[in-house]
Amino acid sequence: MKLLITGGAGFIGSNFIHYWLKNHSDDAIVNLDLLTYAGNLENLKDIENQANYKFVKGDICDATLVNELVKDIDLIVHFAAESHVDRSIKNSADFIKTNVEGTRVLLEAAKNNGNIRFHHISTDEVYGSLSLEDPKFNEKTPYDPRSPYSASKASSDHLVRAYYHTHGLPITISNCSNNYGPLQFPEKLIPLFITNLLEGKSVPVYGSGKNIRDWIHVDDHNRGVDFIIRSGKIGETYCLGGNSEYTNLEITKLILELTGNGEDKIAYVGDRLGHDLRYAIDFNKAKNDLGWEPQISFLDGLKSTIKWYTDNQDWWKKLKNN
Repeated sequence: MKLLITGGAGFIGSNFIHYWLKNHSDDAIVNLDLLTYAGNLENLKDIENQANYKFVKGDICDATLVNELVKDIDLIVHFAAESHVDRSIKNSADFIKTNVEGTRVLLEAAKNNGNIRFHHISTDEVYGSLSLEDPKFNEKTPYDPRSPYSASKASSDHLVRAYYHTHGLPITISNCSNNYGPLQFPEKLIPLFITNLLEGKSVPVYGSGKNIRDWIHVDDHNRGVDFIIRSGKIGETYCLGGNSEYTNLEITKLILELTGNGEDKIAYVGDRLGHDLRYAIDFNKAKNDLGWEPQISFLDGLKSTIKWYTDNQDWWKKLKNN
């Protein structure tokens, strides 16, 4: 197959490209990325000269470029998105443009070039916020986005489904929980805390740190996407979770312990506006229908992530100093 990967220079997308070329070496990949602040070609330096890999710098909102690129593509895997909640609270315009309009442009191109198979990467945040007692999110959970970021992703999910129902476009969607692992831009919680501690700085914990997230290692997530692409039912959504619910404070204390730091490094800061209390994913559909479940325990994944940031300080220091 020949794949178009959007946002392939970002955290999850670049890990996906490495995963796919390792496990499907006969396939070819075109990586379309605008290289905004979170896109980094260093993430792909080791494969940049491979014959079955090509990078194109460009915007998914550029209909002329996108239409040209998809003419000989068999599969589009759509990672490209503005994804940082705090940034969406300060300025939502880029989120609407990239996440909604960019998705529409890609869907139109897929439709107009022979109904190309389309897999859309989404988030558990479209489902809103859970109480401590609520059951986990699943594929039938009503949408209830709470931030401009999650609202823009919910909009893109609805567009993808609309193209399936209206035009018969062969789509699948995955909604994943919080990803972590190597190559993650150091504004997100886990890499921010690890890199701050490596720099001798404190770690900023929102509010009381009681907000709960379900964490999935990026390799488990990308393996789940592979299962959906190969075995998922067209038109269906699959939730991919890590079965690892922790409060932000529990995560913080675990990182402190694993890096040999004390709780004096915690700096409590004002809470995020509209901060969702809890996310958690029920991935039984993916398990029962596809045979997928996460394989990397959170403790093992966190240890390997800390080691990666410790061993690759040149990579993240350039990003934090920009």
